[in-house]
Amino acid sequence: MSSNIEFVGGMIAKAPHDNAPGYVKARLSIKREELIEWLREKDDEWINVDIKESQDGKWYAAVDSWKPDRQRLGSGRSERSAPPRQQRQEPMPPRAKGADDFADDDIPF
Repeated sequence: MSSNIEFVGGMIAKAPHDNAPGYVKARLSIKREELIEWLREKDDEWINVDIKESQDGKWYAAVDSWKPDRQRLGSGRSERSAPPRQQRQEPMPPRAKGADDFADDDIPF
């Protein structure tokens, strides 16, 4: 693991308010001009950001700098990316009528 953390300029991550609903996972504050300037310095098409919590409990936004190992992958595609549309599997054919007609007692586990 790399100890070089790149913070996202102009973006501050915070824990949700105590009264926030359960579906609120984090709060982000964006200083627009500062974030725009930070983004202008980047050449990548995509910038992945992780919201992390420091050992003292402070939240922060850090760039996920993970890169695929091109030699190990062979094709040059990222393990995280989805296959191109033409290579995606076709949908499953419709199931035969009554295919799910069995009692729970028939399941061996």
